[in-house]
Amino acid sequence: MLAIVSSAALQGIQAVPVLVEVNSGESGDPRLIMVGLPDAAVKESDDRVFSALANSGYRKPQTRTTINLAPGDLRKEGPMYDLPIALGILAATNQLSGEQRLRDYLIGGELSLSGATRPIRGGLAFALQARASQKRGVILPLASAREASLVDGIEVYAAESLNQAKRFIEGTLELPNLSGKTIFDSNGTGHEIDFSEVKGQAGVRRAIEIAVAGNHNLLMIGPPGSGKSMIAKRIPGIMPDPSLDEYLEILQIESAASITRDSPLKKHRPFRAPHHTISDVGLLGGGSIPGPGEISLAHHGVLFLDELPEYKRSALEVMRQPLEDGQVTISRSAGKVTLPCNFMLVAAMNPCPCGYLGSQQKECGCSPHQVQKYRQRISGPLLDRIDLHVEAPALSISQLRTANPGEPSSSIRQRVEAARAVQRNRFSNTPFNANADMGHKQIQDHCAIAPDLGDLLQQAMERLSLSARAYDRILKVSRTIADLASSPEIEMPHLMEAIQFRSLDRMGSV
Repeated sequence: MLAIVSSAALQGIQAVPVLVEVNSGESGDPRLIMVGLPDAAVKESDDRVFSALANSGYRKPQTRTTINLAPGDLRKEGPMYDLPIALGILAATNQLSGEQRLRDYLIGGELSLSGATRPIRGGLAFALQARASQKRGVILPLASAREASLVDGIEVYAAESLNQAKRFIEGTLELPNLSGKTIFDSNGTGHEIDFSEVKGQAGVRRAIEIAVAGNHNLLMIGPPGSGKSMIAKRIPGIMPDPSLDEYLEILQIESAASITRDSPLKKHRPFRAPHHTISDVGLLGGGSIPGPGEISLAHHGVLFLDELPEYKRSALEVMRQPLEDGQVTISRSAGKVTLPCNFMLVAAMNPCPCGYLGSQQKECGCSPHQVQKYRQRISGPLLDRIDLHVEAPALSISQLRTANPGEPSSSIRQRVEAARAVQRNRFSNTPFNANADMGHKQIQDHCAIAPDLGDLLQQAMERLSLSARAYDRILKVSRTIADLASSPEIEMPHLMEAIQFRSLDRMGSV
C-alpha cells in the first residue's frame, strides 16, 4: 500500500516542500530501501524509526518497503524525516487511518529510540512553507512548534511522541493549537549589562550612540584594557526592539542554525562575536549544503570583530559585498542560496602591534614600519565601508576608581529611538529602515548641504585622500547626527563631527 506524508527540506533558511512516499507490500526480501538523495543522517533513520515503532507498540514492515523523498534531485539532510517516515510506514501497513490529514499538515521531527520526538532545525521555516503552500498547519516537536507558533494563519500542533502524532491524525486525540500563543517576555530588554557600568570614554559613547541611531558601522581603536569589548557588548541594550517581521527573520536564521531561544521569548537583537581564527565559510556561510554563517546570524543585530587585524585577510574581504548589499549569495554543488545579512559591524583594534602607540600609561616599542604594516592588514575598501572610526584611550587610575556611574542604557536608548522614528518617517515608502541603508538618490534627497559646507567637505576629502564611498558615508553620518539633534538640515557642527570620525584616515593608515 502507498502512503504519502507532506514534509519539507531546508535550503539555507527557507523550507521547500518534500513528499515522503512509503510503499509497502512489495515482493522480494523484507528490507527497507530509501531513495531521493538522502544524506547519512537520513539513511540512519530506519534504525531509529524501527526502534521507535517497536517501543511504541507498532509492528515494522514485514515485506520489502520503499521510501522515496521527492523531489529526487533535492538533497535531504538531517533527522527531521524520522516522524513523517514512521507515520508513512504506519499508514502503508494499515496501522494508521486518516491518510488525508497526512497531506493536510506539514510534518517533521526526529525520533528517539523510545518514540519520543526531539526538536529539529527550521521549525519556523516549516510554518512559513505550510502557509505558503496553503496547508492547514504543521505537526512538530514541542520546541520547534513554539517558534512555528509565531506564524499567523495556520494551525500549529506539538507532538511529543510518535504515538501522540498518530492518534492526532486519526482524530482520537486532541492536541492544543499553539498558533498565536507564543509568550514574549515584557520585562525589560533582555540585557543584563548596562552602559552605566562604563566609566569615562565620552567620545566612544557618543560614537556608539550615533552608530546605533543610524545603523552605521563602527571601528574602535585603542590600547588593551581601554574597554572596547566591554562597550561593544552593551550595544544591543541601546538598540530599538526589532519589529515582528524582523524578529521572525532573526528566529528563522537561528532556527536553521539549530539555535533555540528560551521561552518566554525576549525580543532583542542578536550579538555575534566570532573569534579571529574563524574561517571564511564560518563567517560568510556555506558548507556542502549552504547554511548561514556569522554575518547572517547577526542579521538585524551586531557583528563584533575584536582584534580586527588578526582576522585572515580573505575572511575580511569576503564581507565587503555583503556589507553593501545586506545579503550574501552562496553557490555550491548542492545548490545556490541567498541569505540575509543586514547587520551593524562593530570592530575593535589596537593602534599598533604592541597596542600602546600614543598611550601615556606605557611606552610603545613599535617602529613606524611595523605600525604601518599592522594597519595595512585592513584593506582600504573595507575601511571605506566603516562609517565611524573612533579612538578609545586608556583610562587613568583616577577614572577607574571613580564611583560615579555613566549614563544608563535606557537614556541613550530613548534618544536612539527618537532618531530612528525620524528615519522611519523619512523612509516610510521605501525599503530602507535607517540612514546607513541610503543609496545615492536618497543621499541627494536627504543629505543636501549648503555650498560653504560642500567646500569644507571637499577640503577634508582632498586632505585625507578619501574615496567617493567615504564621501557618502560622511554625509550619512552627518544626517544621523542632525536627526539626534532634531535638526531638519545638516549644519556645520553635524558635518564637522562626522568628518572627525575618520580617525584612521587622519592617521594616514592606508
